[in-house]
Amino acid sequence: ELLAFLLDGIHEDLNRVRKRACIEEKDCNGTNDEGDAITAWSHYLLRNQSIIVDLFQGQLRNTMSCRNKQPDGTHGCGHVNVKFDPFMYLSLPISDKCNSLDDCLDLFCEEELLAGDEQWYCPKCKTHVNATKKIDLFMLPPILIIHLKRFKFSMNGQKSKIDRSIRYPLDDWNLKNMKKSESGIYPLYDLYAISHHKGNVASGHYTAHAKNRFDGKWYNFNDSQCHRVDPLKEQLGSGSSAYCLFYNRVERVPQANGRHLEKKTVIRRQSISRPELWPHLQRAKAAEWKSVRTNDHVWDNVLEDDDDEEQNEKYNPGLSRITE
Repeated sequence: ELLAFLLDGIHEDLNRVRKRACIEEKDCNGTNDEGDAITAWSHYLLRNQSIIVDLFQGQLRNTMSCRNKQPDGTHGCGHVNVKFDPFMYLSLPISDKCNSLDDCLDLFCEEELLAGDEQWYCPKCKTHVNATKKIDLFMLPPILIIHLKRFKFSMNGQKSKIDRSIRYPLDDWNLKNMKKSESGIYPLYDLYAISHHKGNVASGHYTAHAKNRFDGKWYNFNDSQCHRVDPLKEQLGSGSSAYCLFYNRVERVPQANGRHLEKKTVIRRQSISRPELWPHLQRAKAAEWKSVRTNDHVWDNVLEDDDDEEQNEKYNPGLSRITE
């Protein structure tokens, strides 16, 4: 909660958008996910541009499908509603079947049936119906924060902690199969920090491990004490105390000699005036964005014209063209 509060507060204080446009989001039907995701991100940037967006925010695809029983006995009227929502961190559930971080992520993305008091209003059936809800990772940020939901409430309101040991990768966490967008860069992540919680609900203690970006070594932080550690002896990569995991997306780029590839972190500032740096088609030519389907006349101008400084100035007075 504190981490989310701090990131939200920093974003609000450093938001580069001075005049926020009011945009009504339209429902999507899943037939043009790539284009609809780009449109949703562009609308989001009209209201939100900060270093927090640049570093930590990605995009989820939320799919709702009607499962209303039809006269012929089948389920579902065929209506599908898709929305693309930004996220700043992923809160992953832990079940008795979860042994690894991938298991927790699979559980997070598992299709859920909404019934009873949780029924969904279907605009086609014009009534509340049973429905399925599916969340997928669509676009991933440079820094991916994972929160493991180790605290839970029982039906009678009692709070308890889940001490199940979870394996998590230290290097080369490949999320290619989980990322549903076919655009953007390869989703490969290295771990650089871990926040631990040891103890129970009533009494606990927080410590941390972090990797020094200058010497590449791991260090333990425990109150005022800090010392270098061996990740093997510390058994980093698994355990029941890992609470928040911080992953850094890495790109393999050629070295100066052109013979070897090295891991490198690249952060691209998000702005209206540089759509080619948006995560959906980074490094691509802006002309490729002309195929994006949109009914918004503002974005027709943005996608058709490579120099959209006038439109950017319209929504962000005084904000000059930025570079990567």
